[in-house]
Amino acid sequence: MRECIILAGGMGTRLQSVITDLPKCMAPINGKPFLFYLFEWLKKNDFERIILSLGYKSEAVIEFAKKHNSSFEIEYVIEEEPLGTGGAIALALQHCKNSDIYIINGDTFFDVNLNDFFQFHTEKNAELTIAAKPLKNYDRYGSLLCTEEGRIIGFTEKKATIEGNINGGIYLLNSKSLLLSGKTGKFSFETDVLEKYFQERRLFAFPDNGYFIDIGIPEDYYKAEKDFKEIFG
Repeated sequence: MRECIILAGGMGTRLQSVITDLPKCMAPINGKPFLFYLFEWLKKNDFERIILSLGYKSEAVIEFAKKHNSSFEIEYVIEEEPLGTGGAIALALQHCKNSDIYIINGDTFFDVNLNDFFQFHTEKNAELTIAAKPLKNYDRYGSLLCTEEGRIIGFTEKKATIEGNINGGIYLLNSKSLLLSGKTGKFSFETDVLEKYFQERRLFAFPDNGYFIDIGIPEDYYKAEKDFKEIFG
């Protein structure tokens, strides 16, 4: 059974010029919420159970999800106060049933080959595998530094980069690992877990050239509107 946490509690602060008073995952793309397209992708990839991690305007997300003709079970986990990416994941994990959990950002679409992703994760006996997107000439993202076998050995800050691999916003986490052991409350998954423990834990990156977009800024939001017409018909 494929099970997935969707981190969908963000406010979309940088998109306020485009969307008003909506969670970022509900930003309308060609008349449908961004979350609609994530659901379609999850359905295509045979997911059976979804945990929606919610915060800001959670009622709008729940209303949409209940009306959506989903082929999977949906559970809702609502933060009483903002917990950061790490706190949101730790809270949602309490509701998961699988030993390997997919985690995706509610404002990012990355068409990863999940069969290859899972096989890589399993073969490496990874505690966590990040789906990495190879990019050229970027400055909006930090980069993942890896060995030839894909083990993460470092992270770089956002800077002008000619070529590299970025964190594509999809994780595969072994829920039995101790990566999040003892961590509660508000914390950043990226800073307080990945960047802090990569030297001592089995963290890997799986590069994939599938379509990627992060709608966090207006420029890419409008690009998604154009691209999704072709991708989703």
